[in-house]
Amino acid sequence: MLYIISTPIGNLEDISLRALRILKDEVSLIAAEDTRTSMKLLSHYGIKKPLMSCFEHNETRRMEEIVQRVKAGENIAYVSDAGTPSISDPGFKLVRYAISQGIKVVPIPGPAAIITCLSVSGLPTDRFAFEGFLPPKPGSRKNRLISLAQEERTLIFYESPHRIMKTLQDMLEVFGDRQIAVGKELTKIYEEVFRGKISEVITHLVPEKVRGEFTIVTAGHTKNE
Repeated sequence: MLYIISTPIGNLEDISLRALRILKDEVSLIAAEDTRTSMKLLSHYGIKKPLMSCFEHNETRRMEEIVQRVKAGENIAYVSDAGTPSISDPGFKLVRYAISQGIKVVPIPGPAAIITCLSVSGLPTDRFAFEGFLPPKPGSRKNRLISLAQEERTLIFYESPHRIMKTLQDMLEVFGDRQIAVGKELTKIYEEVFRGKISEVITHLVPEKVRGEFTIVTAGHTKNE
């Protein structure tokens, strides 16, 4: 059996009791995006299990080994650095291959930054679309935003600290001054959620102090626009 286990996006207390039980008692191996990051979580809860790295650049090679070991009778867990595997993280190739090989894949739900930020954004939650990371190149990023300008659903993006200001400026130019919520360092010590119009959020973010990962939730297109 292959377990796809969600792990905390910041606060280590956000892991589920079920996830801890499976990691401690049910699996013989834990495949991880970054073994160093996962070791911190496992050490915090006194879990001692063999670790195998499985990240973007070796996922294709590792997934064959993982699947063969599951076929041989082992239970194996896969975790990414933070949040739910395959959601803007490695894991998709492994899951797809395991399914194609008849392996039972079991989800162990838990944190995801997209839902965490959406739930406190104050923006409509009944219909939304997750766009992940926008293209890093300015032209491609703006073109992607233009293609989304008429989308009526709430939109959710991830962004790095290096591009957050440029992305917000592009959104202001393409979307107009919509309502947004920007989550910074969610569930961590310096967690903040900035809400308001795009122009207002830009003024709240001081460029030289922008650190950590960001989740952006923007209102969808309305007929008034």
